[in-house]
Amino acid sequence: MSKVLYEKRDRVAYVTINRPEARNAIDPDVHRLMVETWADFRDDDSVDVAILTGKGEAFCAGADLRTYIPPIIEDGSAGRLREIVELGLNGFTRGMHRIYKPIIGAINGWALAGGLETAMACDIRVASERAMFGSFEARRGFHHGDGGLVRLVNTCGVGVAMQMLLTAEPIDAQRALQCNMVSKVVPHEKLIEEAELVADQILRNSQAAVRSAKQTILDVIGQPLDFQLRTEAWNAYTCADPEETKALLERFYEKTDPGRAGTHQTEL
Repeated sequence: MSKVLYEKRDRVAYVTINRPEARNAIDPDVHRLMVETWADFRDDDSVDVAILTGKGEAFCAGADLRTYIPPIIEDGSAGRLREIVELGLNGFTRGMHRIYKPIIGAINGWALAGGLETAMACDIRVASERAMFGSFEARRGFHHGDGGLVRLVNTCGVGVAMQMLLTAEPIDAQRALQCNMVSKVVPHEKLIEEAELVADQILRNSQAAVRSAKQTILDVIGQPLDFQLRTEAWNAYTCADPEETKALLERFYEKTDPGRAGTHQTEL
């Protein structure tokens, strides 16, 4: 069976890292399959949202320390390092992070090291009550190099990033919720159901607006306020398709918008 499971249903792509015997650690095969999967998700017009999770009791334990890390250390050539820097772990931590379709992380267990980086590269994270998050790289002689450090600072703040990276101590799901690392903690057996609810809430919206909003957020992180405001305004007023927007407004005026299954409608 493949080390990465990939299924498409009702405009949702389900991506599951499938090495439960190794806590879904990323070996070269998983890395290659993930890169291929994200490229397919990016290019397939039949899917608009992805849900990423892990098989078994772990989300992802990071890069396989036996098969993934040693070749990188042993082959320190400029070409090899350039390839690593350009692509990133699993592809979408760096090389394909500009996929503007939303990616939901369903964190079912340990998200450790590169697994934490993979979780943080998701746009929205929902955690099982059993989830644990850790950055243990300092125990192995290095630190995050595939977006974990940067995304921890951007999402959770300098204090949380310093605590996790310098102590190399894990946090549980409730602490992750307090740190804004995850948006919700749910009973373990309800995790995929909750992730699917989030996907439904996204899919009821204009996908042009959703993708523009994601692009805008990525564009304005760390930028001066004037740049942020100009970028937001330009993207907001140019992303709308006139015909789609007119039809959606008519449905709103006439109160005929049913939304998608499992979503909550609020009229203003």
